[in-house]
Amino acid sequence: MGKTMSEKILAEHCGQEVAAGQMVIVSVDLSYVQDGTGPLTVRQMQKMGLEKAHKPERTIFFLDHASPSPRLELSNDHLLLREFGRKIGVRVSDIGNGISHQVVTEEYANPGNVIVGADSHTCTNGALGAFATGMGSTDVAVAISLGKTWMRVPETILVVVKNQLPSGIFGKDLIHHLIGLISGEGATYKALEFVGEGIEGMGLAGRLTICNMAVEAGGKVGLIPPDDVTRQHLEAVGRADKFRPIKSDPDAHFERVIEIDASKLKPTIACPHFVDNTKNIDELGEIPVNMVWLGSSCNGRLEDLRIAASILKGNRLHPSIRMVVTPASRKIYLDGIADGTITTLIEAGAAVTGPGCGPCVGVHEGVLGDGEVCLATQPRNFKGRMGNPKAFIYLGSPAVAAATAIKGKIADPREYFYNVQSRLKP
Repeated sequence: MGKTMSEKILAEHCGQEVAAGQMVIVSVDLSYVQDGTGPLTVRQMQKMGLEKAHKPERTIFFLDHASPSPRLELSNDHLLLREFGRKIGVRVSDIGNGISHQVVTEEYANPGNVIVGADSHTCTNGALGAFATGMGSTDVAVAISLGKTWMRVPETILVVVKNQLPSGIFGKDLIHHLIGLISGEGATYKALEFVGEGIEGMGLAGRLTICNMAVEAGGKVGLIPPDDVTRQHLEAVGRADKFRPIKSDPDAHFERVIEIDASKLKPTIACPHFVDNTKNIDELGEIPVNMVWLGSSCNGRLEDLRIAASILKGNRLHPSIRMVVTPASRKIYLDGIADGTITTLIEAGAAVTGPGCGPCVGVHEGVLGDGEVCLATQPRNFKGRMGNPKAFIYLGSPAVAAATAIKGKIADPREYFYNVQSRLKP
């Protein structure tokens, strides 16, 4: 019997053949925490007498949620992480450097790695072919100190995406469609492996979005086989030697195979207050909006910002709209300044903040008022997620975000792509 991607990667990290359902102890290539989960990790390390890092150079403390801190309690948590991080010799990625998952994409993650983070969206870097998964703070404390962790080898659901995504349709729409199809519990503790023409023709930003949101269907990990897109990214960031192909064997056992025809997808929105409460744009009706947020670990990459800027260029925000844009990392912020993307967004009326997760978790720089409606590109829309349980969060792609910012209501972005393409024709 052949092996899945998950089985192959975990087997390499525990030194024996494995199969779905087995409990294994695996070596860990990279461990990280963020400022919401890190203080508990540190206190657990102190409590267990494990005040050390097995791989200091592959352990990171990220200060990315309260970035910069808006309250003294959070500032004190930052002090704890900075001081303990320096004590045990790990990297402290301080405020403004970027969201953990994006910085890991830029600087650390490689195909075939096992990566654990004390954040549920650690699965983002499955887009590079890494077994990247979120774990509890105590488990990550052990992984940091001992360089290994335990886990159950997950069963795999294979998602075959046939045909290319149409113009104006993105990875966000695809993953929303899948989550709406199988529910927020449909892949609980499963590996979601994405293959097919629709994935092969997708850039890295879309792939990262898909794997980021695998957890919103309950997934343990989201995985995409490394290919030329992966290779090009690794070459661009100076890790060309880390490229390696990994894919499931033709005769591997999959718990379920789901086929999606990408050519039939429409802009798909996750409605309050659950990510699996999805509707395509034609089913949605008219939803006036107060705020648009473009950013997060899900859609704060340069490609995402460029998509929004291509629609907003020459336009202004609707009078009822305020728009906040948050690049996912310092590098993205600088690249967006250099190529004019940030200027375009500001000229349209957007407010651009420093890199971080603040609005996504309702910490600061984007908290909603009572009864307000936000169209956001973040991965979650649970009640109170953006700081106010009396507000309403809809989730959409960067293209939907930009179209909504112009129209003042949740809008179909495809007309803008048609217009852009028409202007580009000779």
